Amino acid sequence: MGLLTGALYACLIVYLGGWYLDAWHGNFSLLLFLLTVVTLAFWLAERLYFLPARRRAAEALQAQDAERRAELARQGIERVDGNVQEAREKLLMQPWWLDWTAGLFPVICIVFLLRSFLFEPFKIPSGSMVPTLLVGDLILVNKYHYGVRLPVINKKIIDNHVPQRGDVMVFRYPKDTRVDYIKRVVGVPGDEVAYLNKRLTINGQPVPTQPLGEFYNEDRRRYAQLFSEKLGTMEHRILNYKDAPPFVIAADDFPHSDNCRYSAEGVTCKVPAGHYFTMGDNRDDSQDSRFWGFVPDENIVGKAFLIWMNLGNLGRIGSFQ
Repeated sequence: MGLLTGALYACLIVYLGGWYLDAWHGNFSLLLFLLTVVTLAFWLAERLYFLPARRRAAEALQAQDAERRAELARQGIERVDGNVQEAREKLLMQPWWLDWTAGLFPVICIVFLLRSFLFEPFKIPSGSMVPTLLVGDLILVNKYHYGVRLPVINKKIIDNHVPQRGDVMVFRYPKDTRVDYIKRVVGVPGDEVAYLNKRLTINGQPVPTQPLGEFYNEDRRRYAQLFSEKLGTMEHRILNYKDAPPFVIAADDFPHSDNCRYSAEGVTCKVPAGHYFTMGDNRDDSQDSRFWGFVPDENIVGKAFLIWMNLGNLGRIGSFQ
């Protein structure tokens, strides 16, 4: 069993190493699920087989020692060398390979359940949500806000809230579901979303905006125009660059692409049922629904709501809503 445990850890190290080096995409949900199943198997084996076997061996040792001492006492020998208690404790001790499997099961199981059904941490990898979220922000995502979903297969089993305009949502990228994206929900099913000449219109009504001066984007090392935008009841900030074109360059082919019309002024899309139109707050530096299409409901991961850490700027910690 020690060799089996060593082999499992070797596979885990190879998998994580390849993931870290970008040799392949990792699926952390699947990895946690497999670790939970494997450690559960060892935990059950420990409780049902290995621990009872060690206890029987310890009891047999103690019985043999008691029998030996009784026999020596009958022969008049009162003082007997040997510490059977120490040997008994060694027999009952859990071996290292169970420490690193069965012993980790409760911790891994708790992490798996918390991450799958309550909250999941994410790291912001790009500047598409500047100024709301910066590169390096570590955020928490509410996994049950949009309904309870089974881990790994992402199948919704219990409904809850539906995404609203203005929500910051994490979802699996429609063109590669192994990758998670974070964007702001702009259009819900049935909406007609137009982004023309860098102005957002929903169902024919311009979204209210207010200019707030300039914003220095440290990642791009350039200034942008800063605006306040209000989607429904949600007020947030967005960026635009004066020299960026309003039109979409090289939009991909995507499901329901016939719902969108592209022009030199921008794009207009009718959001199909069961889908959402999302955009980054850094409007001229975001690959979003304008380029790769709508987000299906089954791709939703959860609602982002809190920055819990930024190692470069502790002042970022807190709600960004």
